[in-house]
Amino acid sequence: MVKTILWFSYFWIYQIRLLPIFFKLKYLMKNNKEDEVKGLVNKWVPKWAKEMVEFTGSKVKVIGEDKLPDEPVLFVSNHQGSFDIPLLLGYIDKPKAFIAKWELRYLPFIGSWMKELGCIFIKRNDFRQTLKAFKGAGRVFEKGQSLVIFPEGTRSRSSKLGKFKRGSLKIALREKVPVVPVTIKGSYKLKERNNGFIKGDNVELVISDPIYIDSLSKEEKDDLTLIVREEISKELIGES
Repeated sequence: MVKTILWFSYFWIYQIRLLPIFFKLKYLMKNNKEDEVKGLVNKWVPKWAKEMVEFTGSKVKVIGEDKLPDEPVLFVSNHQGSFDIPLLLGYIDKPKAFIAKWELRYLPFIGSWMKELGCIFIKRNDFRQTLKAFKGAGRVFEKGQSLVIFPEGTRSRSSKLGKFKRGSLKIALREKVPVVPVTIKGSYKLKERNNGFIKGDNVELVISDPIYIDSLSKEEKDDLTLIVREEISKELIGES
């Protein structure tokens, strides 16, 4: 419990420390300094994310980062716990946005940073809004950012891999960006396994080989969601 209290205290203290950067961000936005806004966000958000994970006392190992192409990609990841977004932001060195639930856009400070990252917010029970948001994903890639999706749609809170939502990888097929499967191993141990209390543990991020859309047959494109899920499932074998 003490670590949890300390972590949340550090979380909000860090937000206060970032206030000068936040006000600078707003100033740059108001004056249409898009390149400077992008540089500021891509510098400070990963730094914040990594420190939030490090403060738990966890050790994070990244495997396969050398496989990442230089171009923007669609990261497809399993979703074990609350720390998955900070882990992907802080430990995979590639500018990225997320498809995130609608409620996060209203979080103080965090929502503004996520908006400037280019995150796409969706209402889970509003199919029309979700479809419209997905169609706007191309703007993220055009700005040189990658995008992260969690096809399970919600946290598994365990080492188990849930079903992938059908059509979740249509973004890659439409935009013809490489798909990079990422397997998160052990992130649920930082919070979900402990009844909401934060505890440090070992976490692995495994980056698989990119899948290039143009190299796929029609059958493989139709089965892309299944192919990616099987790759992640394979990496999870033996985790408990």
